[in-house]
Parts: sequence; C-alpha cells; structure tokens
Amino acid sequence: MIFVILPLVSLLVAFLIAFLMGFLFGTFPVLASEPLRSIIVGAVVVTASLIISVLMIYTERKVAARLHGRLGPYLVGRPHGWLQLIADALKMLLKEDIVPRKADKFLFNLAPILFVFSAILAFAVVPADNGAVLFDWDLGILFILAVAGFPIIGNILAGFASNSKYPLISAVRSAGVMLAYEVPLVLTILVPVVLAGSFNLTDIVEAQKSLPYIFVPIVGQIAFIIFLITSLAETNRAPFDIAEAESELVSGANVEYSGMKFGFFYLGEYIFHFISAILIVIFFLAGWHGPFLPGWAWMVIKVYFVYVFLLLIRWTYTRYRLDQFIALAWKWLIPLSFANFILAVLVKYYFM
Repeated sequence: MIFVILPLVSLLVAFLIAFLMGFLFGTFPVLASEPLRSIIVGAVVVTASLIISVLMIYTERKVAARLHGRLGPYLVGRPHGWLQLIADALKMLLKEDIVPRKADKFLFNLAPILFVFSAILAFAVVPADNGAVLFDWDLGILFILAVAGFPIIGNILAGFASNSKYPLISAVRSAGVMLAYEVPLVLTILVPVVLAGSFNLTDIVEAQKSLPYIFVPIVGQIAFIIFLITSLAETNRAPFDIAEAESELVSGANVEYSGMKFGFFYLGEYIFHFISAILIVIFFLAGWHGPFLPGWAWMVIKVYFVYVFLLLIRWTYTRYRLDQFIALAWKWLIPLSFANFILAVLVKYYFM
C-alpha cells in the first residue's frame, strides 16, 4: 500500500504548500475562491514535471551509452528501449518498502516527499514561452532559490533519520556543499537580475531580445561559467557529486531507502537538473527568442542542447576530491562571483 499512500500524501503536501503561499502573498491562483483551478494547476505541474523527468532519464541513458561506446537500453521495447523506463517504474512500485529498525520513521518518510515536491514547486514558476507559465510571479527567482533549499534539508533529514553512517556522511557533505556553493550561485543569479532590472523570469528573457546576456563582454561569460559550475554542484552532478560518491557512500543520503521512496530522490534530482538547464537558457541564452520558429520551439531546442551539454560534462570528467571541491568554491568562485556582480552593476549603470 505504500506506493499508493505515499504519492497521495505527497500531492497533499504540494497542494498545501502552494495554498499557503497563495494565501500569504496573494500571488498564486490557489485561493479559496478558486479551488478547482488550484487542483487543475497542481495536477498539471505534477504530471508535467514527472513526465519530463522520465524523458530526461531516458535521454541521459542514451547519451551516456553513446559517449562510452555502449548500447544503452534497447531490449525492452526494441529497437530503442522505449519501455525500459516503464519497466523500471513498475520495479520500484513493486519493491518492498523497508524502514531501518532504529530509524526515525516520521523524518525518514518525510525526506523523500520534501525532496521531490520542492523540485516540482520550483518547476511551477518557470516559463516555457512568453505568457506560458503557471505562476507568473514578480519574485519568481526568489521563490526558486527558496524551494531549491528544501532538497538540502531533505538530504540532511534522510541522512540523520536513517541512523546509518553512510547517509550521515553524505548529509554532512550536502550541508558543506550548500554553504560553499550557495553564495556564488546567488551572486551569479543577481547578474541577469541587475542587467534586466527585474526578479521576474519573463522580464529577464524579454530584456535579452536584442542581446543575450552570455554575449555581454566579460560579465556574461564569467556569470555563465560560474552558474554552470554551481548548478552542477547544487544538483549533485559529476564531477561535483561528492555528496553521492558511490565508491565511498554507496548511494549517498538515500542509501537506506527502497522502492518509490528511493525513486522520489531520483526524480527530484532529475527535475532540478532540468530546471538548471532551463534557467541557463533563461538567464544567458535569451529564452524563447529566435528567428522563424515559435517561442516554445526555441525554448525546447535550447534546453535540449544545454541539457545534453551538461550530460557530456557529467560523463566525461572524473569526480573532484572533497578538498578540491570546497577549495574551488571558497578560493575561486566566491571572490570571482562577487567581483563579477560589482562589474555587472557598473556595466548596467554606465554602459547600458
């Protein structure tokens, strides 16, 4: 029954968080006067994000296989293995749900829910085209930064609640990554905010109609590289996946989980990775702007190539050691991102 109860509880938590945000800030269409619309919007967000994450998993398997000279999935649903993901999903649903005897059961069960549906909530404010966004919030970037912190909390809860040394070490490493890489990430996000003069994601894209920010001399290139590195680190992707180093920690903070609870960690990571690709396109590559094709088509094309580029990085480079990983942030990225932010302010007010 766990694979029936857990998704229902997760949906309830997601709707509750969205309702509270709308009630407190009056920005989301989830007020009591629109309960049906709230349910429809929530269902759209959950369904779209889960479908996209499944497609991303298939894409990564195929790209990684070609990059390493392997076949990848092809037997189940020949010739391209289309049914492999369905088989994997059924396998996770049918697996026994195991909870360690001395684990904190409440926190142990809460961690995967918090992890995956914070990712889904972040997905809700990301535009796919001009006007094609579920919640067009003026402070959309702040909302993404806020909910992006919940997976770290989910990792820490999973590590401590599991009552095992391997997830505990992973949880401590996740906290270290958050402290080290959150600062340059925020400072780099403020660069397109300063250049566009808005925290609204749609406004940032519209401000790049004539010049994508990646082509802003010096400032754009530095911000792009720092955001690329920090987004890989925040989403635990190689070569910055030291918190999930399988050679040391088996599977990281989720090592004691099984079935759909493990699947929730898996899906949440892929959703945030997809959001990182979208944000790179929005912040630096002019979003949906492009010649001839409609805006949503350009968005799909750009996000696809950015995502494949991120996969090439993951499956090409070896993992950083923990000391190298932390030193990169504190010695290089934080000072460089701060200097680049100051330079962006000067460019905005003296040259734009």
